[in-house]
Amino acid sequence: MTAAWYFLLISAAAIVHVVVGYPAMLALRRRNIRPVAKDLNFTCGVSVVMAVHNGAAMIDRKLKALTALNYPPELLEIIVISDGSTDDTDAIVQAFGDARVRLLRVRHGGKAAALNRGFAVAQGEILFFTDVRQPLEPDCLRHLVANLADPNVGAVSGEMRLLAGERGEQRDMDLYWRYEVWARTRHSEIDSLFNTTGCIYAMRRSLALPLPADTLTDDAVLPLRAFFKGYRVVFEPEAIAYDYPAVAGTEFRRRFRTLAGLWQVFGRLPELFTSKNRMRFHFVSHKFGRLVLPWAILVFMSSTVALPRSVLRNFLLLAEGGWLLMALINGFIAPRFPLKRLTSPASTFLVMNVAAMAAIVVFFVPAVRLWAPTKTDEADSRGR
Repeated sequence: MTAAWYFLLISAAAIVHVVVGYPAMLALRRRNIRPVAKDLNFTCGVSVVMAVHNGAAMIDRKLKALTALNYPPELLEIIVISDGSTDDTDAIVQAFGDARVRLLRVRHGGKAAALNRGFAVAQGEILFFTDVRQPLEPDCLRHLVANLADPNVGAVSGEMRLLAGERGEQRDMDLYWRYEVWARTRHSEIDSLFNTTGCIYAMRRSLALPLPADTLTDDAVLPLRAFFKGYRVVFEPEAIAYDYPAVAGTEFRRRFRTLAGLWQVFGRLPELFTSKNRMRFHFVSHKFGRLVLPWAILVFMSSTVALPRSVLRNFLLLAEGGWLLMALINGFIAPRFPLKRLTSPASTFLVMNVAAMAAIVVFFVPAVRLWAPTKTDEADSRGR
């Protein structure tokens, strides 16, 4: 057997495990549920920490949502950290007229640095993390805090629901996100998540140590620190935030930034790959596998080209070429043309994997250069 065959089989095994094998194993696994001692009557002081950069268009609506949360008002403080905003964000926060809302102005240094300032002044026992863009369900905070009545829980993530998009790319990403939510539910039942949803999560303030200023994914670093101190990080499906679909053609940037943050976390927390990680198999299969997948696909395709001429080689080349062709022509296919049902998923899969490959530049480029706000179809979503 030639080297090409060995590389082909090894890469094929990796692809099948990540795409099919692990999800099947997760679905068939005996339901080893570790119930959380959730108590909806449990309350304590909560500090909302929300870093904002030029959020004038959304900040008033977000503050109204936060002050309307179904949570004892005397136990809630809202800290808005304006990360060098140059629009009317600061003025809107100052004029809001609710004593619970506090504005902190900081020089523009990125989200992590802004959050660190919030940690330093927060008074609540629990920190509630959210972003300026996403609407919240009124009961979301009560459900998050209820999980922290369990002393074994260090952090809890809510669920972000994507508002329906009309374009193929948006529908495909919604399908991917539904799989991610399902996987998080299963991981939470087994023991813990590996990260939370950045726009809706809570954790004990005692566990929120300062972040490196160039951190791209606070929603992974902070919960993982709690995890490695022996706490659980759990998922709460009744704590809900909503997000608008990304503008068509911008999903690459969103995935690139998120996956660059994952590479950054893996590099800074090598214990994820050791026996200290009590969820190591799930981590390697689900999280690390996501970053390995595009490289395995590249090796598989390269190995196919290097195989001796045969019927199998021709079949594989035809299948790989057909998938690439469908992905590349997607932009030229009319939205309602039947072929779009094939070209759109192929294109989205390609975009996600190219983004995963490109994300490795986080080790060579200053992380601050990788951050950019996500453009959404909010206006379109309001009209639907």
